[in-house]
Amino acid sequence: MEYRIVATDIEFAEGPLELPDGDILFTEIRAGTLTRVSPDGSRKETFAFTGGGPNGAALGPGGDVYVTQNGGFQWSEGRTSSGQRTIVPGPRPDDGYIGGQIQRVSADGSEVTTIYRECEGEPLKGPNDLVFDREGNFYFTDHGKRHGRNRDITGVFYASPKGDFIREIIFPLEAPNGIGLSPDERTLYVAETPTGRLWAFEVEAPGQIGQRHVVATVPGGHPNNFAMCDSLCVDSHGNILVATLINGGITSISPDGSKLQHFPLPDRITTNACFAGPDLQSLYVTLGSTGQLIAFDEWPVPGHRLNFQTEIKQA
Repeated sequence: MEYRIVATDIEFAEGPLELPDGDILFTEIRAGTLTRVSPDGSRKETFAFTGGGPNGAALGPGGDVYVTQNGGFQWSEGRTSSGQRTIVPGPRPDDGYIGGQIQRVSADGSEVTTIYRECEGEPLKGPNDLVFDREGNFYFTDHGKRHGRNRDITGVFYASPKGDFIREIIFPLEAPNGIGLSPDERTLYVAETPTGRLWAFEVEAPGQIGQRHVVATVPGGHPNNFAMCDSLCVDSHGNILVATLINGGITSISPDGSKLQHFPLPDRITTNACFAGPDLQSLYVTLGSTGQLIAFDEWPVPGHRLNFQTEIKQA
């Protein structure tokens, strides 16, 4: 399928979402900012400065933007065979790490507030992605941080946007990353990065998890038959679209795991995706290492509208 380039020169793109006016918001992890761009890419501007490493982002009740703040990374730079600059995140930095947090950014981007730094006395390490349920609360993953050959053991949390409760509901997982809900909200999906596994957890009640199983493992690519998971989104048929690392691209996985379709992209660190537009037929994808936001204007299956995602009227 063909795609168009919407924005470039992004300092490691992640966390795309559609704003109420139809603009696309995404995080720039290395820059510590949220950036907004018009759907056609003609206008691009800084929306808010969060510091650290803003990772996932989601609209919550009242139009505020909630951000999983990973605290910051060490970074390395390189060049592709064509000479294009690439940036790659590494371990937790010795200097400049502000700690894992959940941040709330006002609807106009003027105010950034930290609402969580810990859960029951345990500091958050590297929050990564989040999704709101119909109750108006949110699930989020803590990916943790790498320390040389060691890494944090982390899990999944359920929290209120008001800052008045947070609890860990799944522990442990191997570097949990993307998170999403099925359209009926009876299943919570979590993607593990190093294992390449997509997990499904039965939601017995808001914030309460029951049975679990592995839906699928993302397909590996040349030359080592290896791939990892990043963030995810869900379409209107319930398919889970996992941003796939190493074997860069988007992998669409049916709810029962029986059908996998990989859409390759020219970035080994394809980080995230979101549906947007009047009919949710456009899929915006963040390409991390090459610093691009791209769009498929006619994705085969429309997206599932997220809670608190405003319906965009046709111009």
